[in-house]
Amino acid sequence: MLGLLAGMLLLKGHHFLWFSFGCLVCSLLPAYWHFEKRQLGTRLLVFLAVIVALGVIGRVPLVAIPNVQLTSFVVIVSAVSLGPELGFVSGSMMALVSNLFLGQGPWTPWQMLAWGLMGLTTGLLGRTSLKNQLWVMVIWGALWGFWFGWIMDLWYALAYVRPLRPASFILSFAASLVFDAMHAATNAISLLFLYVPWRKVMDRLITKYTIL
Repeated sequence: MLGLLAGMLLLKGHHFLWFSFGCLVCSLLPAYWHFEKRQLGTRLLVFLAVIVALGVIGRVPLVAIPNVQLTSFVVIVSAVSLGPELGFVSGSMMALVSNLFLGQGPWTPWQMLAWGLMGLTTGLLGRTSLKNQLWVMVIWGALWGFWFGWIMDLWYALAYVRPLRPASFILSFAASLVFDAMHAATNAISLLFLYVPWRKVMDRLITKYTIL
């Protein structure tokens, strides 16, 4: 993110979108390159495919309701059990696969990065005892509802807002506040009622079939 902002200053008002897209590609490729080099068992691959499918199912049927979806819930719960690397890969894949049904476009890499970072950071959080505190996870999900929206607002501003000034980004973030709040509320409510049973099921499957 700091590199992106520094590049924007150096470009002095030109080619913001292309530069940001290049930064996105450079951010996504190392994770997939490392994932490709990793030795993965068949059970883990099948488990990841099921997780991605659940994330897609949690988004596509609810597309008519703005920012109400269960993909973020699936990303968060699965990343706690799978860890940061697999959390990033599964989260970003949910964006890519679900957009096969909803439509691909220049927003897809940004959604991949947003859900990937959600999985990565949640996987890191899952390495601490905080993962056992329900209210911590509920607040974490709500925060990611806003953080996800801000990442997408950044893409919107780079793509459509001219001239680009600090006020332009602030207005873009403010304009989506209601939609980001809906995302945050959906995450919080789903985690409040479903986090504990879903995590128990996932941990049991991982242990029973020695997936990791």
